[in-house]
Amino acid sequence: MSRPFKCRRICEEPKFNSFAPLGVENAEKCMISVDEYEAVRLIDLEKKTHQQCAELMGVSRVTVTDMYEKARFKIADSIANGKILCITGGNYRICEGSVNKCCGKRCKKLKSIKNLVVKKKGEGKMKVAVTYDNGEVFQHFGHTENFKIYNIEDKTIIDSNVVNTMGSGHGALAGFLVENEVDTLICGGIGGGARNALSEAGITLYGGVSGNADDAVKALIDGNLGYNPNVKCSHHEHSCGEHKCGEEKHGCEGK
Repeated sequence: MSRPFKCRRICEEPKFNSFAPLGVENAEKCMISVDEYEAVRLIDLEKKTHQQCAELMGVSRVTVTDMYEKARFKIADSIANGKILCITGGNYRICEGSVNKCCGKRCKKLKSIKNLVVKKKGEGKMKVAVTYDNGEVFQHFGHTENFKIYNIEDKTIIDSNVVNTMGSGHGALAGFLVENEVDTLICGGIGGGARNALSEAGITLYGGVSGNADDAVKALIDGNLGYNPNVKCSHHEHSCGEHKCGEEKHGCEGK
């Protein structure tokens, strides 16, 4: 049985997510994940050792070295061969400041966002995100390409808009929702790792929901939304009998 893929802790998402060479038309793209970027930032910019970086990211030193070397190669490839360097995706979560090994930077901002969310909810305001696909509640949280985000005041939907996740997946989506100041999520299937990341971010989860997204939000407002508090990832259920979901893939905890 393979070891579960551990979600990497990062201080904050990059301020810039792409770098392109001037004068190069139709340049090829070179992709670097957010957690790989964080390893380079901590080691090369913050001058941390690999061990210190590992402690800050909540992973082993070997994992950090592997991420760092992969990222450095991609950066060199981009510079030497005129490729667009894109920073996106990865398996990570934003540090919430509840651990001893913490840089103390991003956490202060995140805590202020949580306090703002609590204040809003006390004032009858909510910001609800729904995994969204063609008007329906998308059934695989870790694969969702779009969220529909609703601003709600006094049980009335003020406005809503569809936001693309820009390639974020699994653990990264919790950070994406925090950045958009979401305090409540409605979705279909969701794995244990993602559930934990949402809980750490202070986001209330209503999983196991299907059907029209707008209707689901209205049902939530009215207090009659049908959901499953024990929902799990269903992406592999059709074949769990054969391989028993031994690996944590697509957010699935495995059994």
